[in-house]
Amino acid sequence: MPVITAARATLVDIPVESVRTDAIQAFLKQETIVVDLTTDDGTPGRGYAYTIGTGGRAVLAMLREHLLPAIIGEDIRRPERVWRHTLSQTRATSIGAITSLALAAIDTAVWDARCRHAGEPLWRLAGGAEPEVRLYDTEGGWLHIDTDTLVQNVMAARAGGWHGSKIKVGSASARRDEERLHAVRDAVGPDYPIMVDANQSLSLADARALARVLEPIGITWLEEPLPSDDVTAHARLTESTGIPIAVGESLYSVGQFAEYLTRGAATIVQPDVARVGGITPWLKIAHLAETLNTPVCPHFLMELHVSLVAAVPNGRIVEFIPQLRAITRTDLPVTGGRVVAPEEPGIGIDWDEDAMDDLRVA
Repeated sequence: MPVITAARATLVDIPVESVRTDAIQAFLKQETIVVDLTTDDGTPGRGYAYTIGTGGRAVLAMLREHLLPAIIGEDIRRPERVWRHTLSQTRATSIGAITSLALAAIDTAVWDARCRHAGEPLWRLAGGAEPEVRLYDTEGGWLHIDTDTLVQNVMAARAGGWHGSKIKVGSASARRDEERLHAVRDAVGPDYPIMVDANQSLSLADARALARVLEPIGITWLEEPLPSDDVTAHARLTESTGIPIAVGESLYSVGQFAEYLTRGAATIVQPDVARVGGITPWLKIAHLAETLNTPVCPHFLMELHVSLVAAVPNGRIVEFIPQLRAITRTDLPVTGGRVVAPEEPGIGIDWDEDAMDDLRVA
C-alpha cells in the first residue's frame, strides 16, 4: 500500500510573462505554492496552487502548520479519502480561498502520485474522454492594450488556428469597450469566436446594457459580469439575454457551482482547479455540469486544465495563458490551436528543478 511518508511545501515566485490587466486588478506575479509528497514505495507526487500576487505565504503557513502533518500515512490511491480527511482539519476556515488553495496543492500532489503509481496520465485516469483539446487565446486581449494592437492580436490568433480570443471589458468608458469589440468583429468577420470578460466589474443594469451591445456583435460568452457572490443578479441577467453567461474563476466550492447551476444563473462553468480545492472537487463540478448539459471551460492553469478537460465529456476548451515556462523544461505542444493531453504518468508537467530552486522564496 503506497502511503505518504513525507510531505513538504515551498513557495516559488514566478514573474508574469506579459503585462496582464483587467477591470479590477493586475497580475503582479504568480506565487506558486508547491507540495511534494514521498511514499513508502518511492512514488513521488507534486502538486501546486497559486495566487496572482498576494496571500501565498498564508497558504504556505496553513500547509506547513496544519495540513501536511495530517496526511502522513494516507494512501495515495484514495484521493477522495485524503481530500475529505484534509478538509476535516479546516472546518473553521472553509469554504475560503486560502483553505481551497492549500487543499488544491495537496490534492494535485496526491493525484500526481496516484497516476505515477498506476503508470497512467492524468487525463486517462480521471476519465479519458478525449485526448485532443481546443485552445483559445487570452494574452492578446488584456484591458490596457490599445485598439489597433488588440485587433492585430486577434487577427494573429485567428491566423494561427486558435479557436477564439478573449477580450477584457470594464473600461472607465463603456464607449471604449464597445468600440474595441466592434473593431475586432469587423476585422475577423462573423464566425471567429470572441469571448468577453468583465471580471465582476459591472452592476446588473450595466451588465444588461453591455449585453444589448454584445448581442448584435455575436459573442461566445460574457464572463464574470457581476460580483461572484450575487447569484440572484446573475440569474436575472441570464434570463434577460441570449448571450451565454460564464462564471467560476472566483468560486471556491462544489456547492457554489451547484447553486449557480440549479438557479439557472450560469450557462458555462469555469472551475479553476487551484481555487476549488484540487482535482477531486474539480471533477465533481464537471460531472455536475454534465448532468445539466453545461460545458466546462476552465479558468487559467492551462498546464493542468488540458488534462482535465480531456478527461470529461463536457470539457469544451482551455484558456491559453502560459505561466509555468520559467520553471518547466517543455511547452505544451500546440498545433493549429489544439493540444493533445500529456501521456506521461502523472499530471504531465515537466518541472525544471534548478529553475524552481532559483525562484524559491520560502
